[in-house]
Amino acid sequence: MQFIWAALGLVCVALALIGVVLPLLPTVPFLLLAAFFFARSSERLHTWLLTHRLFGPMIVDWQQSGAIRPGAKKAATLSIAAVFGLSILLSAPSHVLAIQAVVLGGVLIFIWTRPNG
Repeated sequence: MQFIWAALGLVCVALALIGVVLPLLPTVPFLLLAAFFFARSSERLHTWLLTHRLFGPMIVDWQQSGAIRPGAKKAATLSIAAVFGLSILLSAPSHVLAIQAVVLGGVLIFIWTRPNG
């Protein structure tokens, strides 16, 4: 079972790395999942992820206080605005835009009501 947890953790890290350069794919949720999987499979990988200079502080902030760093909040807001703007430019149907507005609005409310890390 530890092998499966570790494999899932590595997949999540790979998706998070893709999310760093692809604004449509979230980074932090995949890192949080990776930390969860690594905690159940490999103390070495879990420690590596928590002490990583780029990813570690985001995970520790979330684990300790449910906090999101202001820079991450701004980046998420810009990504969400870009996705919604792209949908408008591509003439998505009005019902799709309405669903997006509700879901993305809820995500923004969640993000901006978290404490700053």
